[in-house]
Amino acid sequence: MPDIVVMFFMLGLVAGIVRSDLAVPKATYQTLSLLLMLTIGLKGGMSLYGNLDWQVVPELLTVMALGALIPVLIFPILRKAIGLNLADSASIAAHYGSVSAGTFAVSLAYVEARGLVLAPEVTLYLVAMELPAIVVGLLIYRRLQKRTAGEVKPTMGKLWHEAFTNQGVILLLGGVVIGLMYGPLNGAAVTDLYTGAFKAVLALFLLDMGLTAATTLRPLPLQHWRLLSFALIAPPILAMLGIAAGKMLGMTEGTLIIVASLTASASYIAAPVAIKGAIPEANIGLAMLAALGITFPLNVLIGIPFYHYLILL
Repeated sequence: MPDIVVMFFMLGLVAGIVRSDLAVPKATYQTLSLLLMLTIGLKGGMSLYGNLDWQVVPELLTVMALGALIPVLIFPILRKAIGLNLADSASIAAHYGSVSAGTFAVSLAYVEARGLVLAPEVTLYLVAMELPAIVVGLLIYRRLQKRTAGEVKPTMGKLWHEAFTNQGVILLLGGVVIGLMYGPLNGAAVTDLYTGAFKAVLALFLLDMGLTAATTLRPLPLQHWRLLSFALIAPPILAMLGIAAGKMLGMTEGTLIIVASLTASASYIAAPVAIKGAIPEANIGLAMLAALGITFPLNVLIGIPFYHYLILL
């Protein structure tokens, strides 16, 4: 049977498909998102407590390179094969190079439920992949964009600021730092509350994601069949890229599942916020259709176990 948290996603998806009046208030969704990202950061920081060493550097550089490489690889596909305009191609490339905190949380729960060995620094992978992908997507757009007379080209500093000040990144990094400072014992009075409720928060978050995914697919936008096909085909291919990189570094089975799930995922929290402000011409709805309507359900329902199967081959 799938992990119980996945069934909450299914519940939301079915409720959305049958047009139930079930709804998660926007304020509740925002609270769940904040709690989820903060808890992931805390769990990662506490895992790193007493385990941080220079061996982490090659792994972080590798996942950062993956985050930067994926938008470069898929941009031409989106532009030429899918037939999207420049803004949407750069936007979706950034979304797919970036990562999904929700997919990370589900893969983390999957690994922990099976008692697999997990590198303590995996939460840092989440941040390390997200930032380069967003910046590379923006740089691709800025480089190819035709500017009107007098338009000021944004500086690299502004682009990095947009990425680093995203609330998700702030919470993840802040959680890692706090967890790393206090560890599982000294911070237990606060951190136990968050980590103990991790699966309950994730279940409610996935319930809302199921409802949202159903909304993006209703009615089924068949006119975007090329993009829908891309959203189905790209994740396992990108997962294999992550598995290959992880095996080169000798990562453990559990860690490889996390890396594969991250490379196969697409952002629907951090990237949309950054892209919406930086590329106003982009249709964020298209990115949400692909990332949240197709890729996220694919990964949550069958992708993560399939990537585990590929790792064991």
